[in-house]
Amino acid sequence: MPTHAQEAPLRAGLAALQLALSERQVAQLLAYQDLIQKWTQVYNLTAVRDPADMLTHHLLDSLAAVPPLQRELAVLRAAGRGLASRVLDVGSGAGLPGVVFAICVPDLEVHCVDAVGKKAAFIQQVAGSLGLTALKGVHARVESLAEPYGMVSSRAFAALPDFVSWSSSALAEGGVWMALKGKNPASEVTALPDGVAVFHVEPLQVPGLDAERCIVWLRRSPA
Repeated sequence: MPTHAQEAPLRAGLAALQLALSERQVAQLLAYQDLIQKWTQVYNLTAVRDPADMLTHHLLDSLAAVPPLQRELAVLRAAGRGLASRVLDVGSGAGLPGVVFAICVPDLEVHCVDAVGKKAAFIQQVAGSLGLTALKGVHARVESLAEPYGMVSSRAFAALPDFVSWSSSALAEGGVWMALKGKNPASEVTALPDGVAVFHVEPLQVPGLDAERCIVWLRRSPA
C-alpha cells in the first residue's frame, strides 16, 4: 500500500510517461515535493499549494521532459561533446525542472541558478536532504556565468530571445538550449537573435494535465 498520498498518482504518471525509475528515485521525488510544500510556507517558492496540483503542475510537468532530455544528452554524447553530462537550469526557482532531472538522471551534474538567494539555498537544502551530490544551487544572475554547460534549460523563465541572450555565455560549443513552454511560442521564435536557431519544437503530454506543453530545442546556427 502506498504510504504517501501522492505515491499512487505519481506511479500512474510515470507509467503513462513510460519512465522507469527505481524505488529510491520515486521516494526522492515524493520527498522533494514535501520539501517544496514545507519551504513554500515561508519562502513562497510556488503559488501552487494543493499537493495534487503540485504533483501534476510541477513534478509530472517536469518528468514529461525527462525522456526528451535523455535522448538529447545521448545525441550530444554520441557527437563527442565532453560537457554533455552538465546541465544548467536557469531561473530554477523551486528547482523545476532541474531537481527532477538530477533525481531521474543520477549521472548528470545539474546546477540550478536563481537570482533570489533563498531559492538557491532551497536547492542546496534539497541536495543535502535527498543525497543528490551532483545537484547544486547557484545564487547568481545567469548573465554572470561563464562556466560551460552542454545543455541550458529553463521552464517558464523568460521569452526565448531573452533566455538565449542571457545564458549564451554559459552554453558550451556545440551545446543546446532546452526551453519548456506552454503553447508553441511562435512569436518568440521569430524574434530570436541572429546566430540562434530552433531545431525542434516537441509537444509534450503531461499526465493529468489538460494543457498544452512543449519543449523548444535551440542551438547556435553555423556562421
